[in-house]
Amino acid sequence: MDDFDLDRSVAEAWDGFTERLGEVLAVMDPAGTLTIGSIATEGSGTSPFIRFRCDEERRLVAEASGNADLAEEFQLAPARLQQLADLGWDPPGLDGDNPTPGHLATASQEDSAGLAARAVQVLREVFGVPHPAFLAPDQLAEVLAPPSPRELPRADYLDSDLVAVLPGSLAGLQRVVRAELGQALGHEPLTSSDGDLAARFGSAMVFVRCTPDAQEVIVFSPLVHELEGRSRAMEVLSDLNTQARYLRFLLIRDRVYASMSVLAQPFVPAHLHQALAVVSRVADDLDHLLATKLRGRTTFEDGS
Repeated sequence: MDDFDLDRSVAEAWDGFTERLGEVLAVMDPAGTLTIGSIATEGSGTSPFIRFRCDEERRLVAEASGNADLAEEFQLAPARLQQLADLGWDPPGLDGDNPTPGHLATASQEDSAGLAARAVQVLREVFGVPHPAFLAPDQLAEVLAPPSPRELPRADYLDSDLVAVLPGSLAGLQRVVRAELGQALGHEPLTSSDGDLAARFGSAMVFVRCTPDAQEVIVFSPLVHELEGRSRAMEVLSDLNTQARYLRFLLIRDRVYASMSVLAQPFVPAHLHQALAVVSRVADDLDHLLATKLRGRTTFEDGS
């Protein structure tokens, strides 16, 4: 994991999301709508979202939620509202005969990619969504669906989860791991250019990597970044590793990871489910505590 680049992984995930969103918008029917919102980890009211629709003239309309839509804890500050205006989004109420409470942007369906890029800019820069896995789309675009926090582990394994397979190569291992993770999450996992698979669990991001020799699958999560004092961190992690039963806590430069390896020759799907369960729960439960203790920051500071 010493070559893991979180910033690049996040950027690639947004690029892939933008491309897929543009493809969905390009084939949207006039009667169709698509709402993509942020998954709130706090509060019970409506959190920020963008709603897309297509009119009879094949014009796409994107509506970014305004304060009239949002619960009190999610209200946009004046600076954020100004940012929407600076990005070219019309303020609420300027849609001719159909005034809306949201901020509007329009494009022809031929420019679906451009509208997708503008929407993603709002999601990232205005609404502060840290990763596309923290988005909650509606049923129109299952390909964009995020993993549901805390869905794993499951005790009722399918028969196929208990059947060992012997991948003949790295490509073969990556193929079965991607298929198994997609089945477990209910959608295709996000994939980086290095082949790392990514999924959201609670406030944490979990990555799955097949080693180049195809001998193991590593499930890991970055917990703390830019920590102060490696000596102190080594003491804390040494204590944690003494207590931990399955996973390891690693210090690489100024970053702490939780990691667990799964033997891959043969590969047993149930073992991957178990590793995901262990790493995701530890990451979701301990990242903020460790960040405070080690004077660092979590992967996504606001946990939204």
